[in-house]
Amino acid sequence: MTMQNTLGRYDIAAQEDRSAPRTKIMIPAQLRGSGMRAFQTVVNDLSLSGFSATAVNRMHPGSVCWLTLPGLESLQAEVVWWENGMAGCAFTNLLSPIVHDNILARYRGDGTFRG
Repeated sequence: MTMQNTLGRYDIAAQEDRSAPRTKIMIPAQLRGSGMRAFQTVVNDLSLSGFSATAVNRMHPGSVCWLTLPGLESLQAEVVWWENGMAGCAFTNLLSPIVHDNILARYRGDGTFRG
């Protein structure tokens, strides 16, 4: 496979970004699974390619979900795993490094917003 064939392909980029640093953080947010009502959650870690968050209701791997962080539009993701009230999800489109850095700059590890 040539480099030109991989440009713009999320599946390749996501595999490369699995090694991207996952920042432990506590961000209050909303999570909505496909066909479900949105519920309050806490994002526990965040990277360019995904996040983990509390999800008391079972979320099925492969299903689509939307994460809404304060001040941002909903971000589409796919549930990768669910275990003991936690869900790990991969963003449909990689998070912009600028957006990622802004989110981290706005929140401390304890979920306190810095406006």
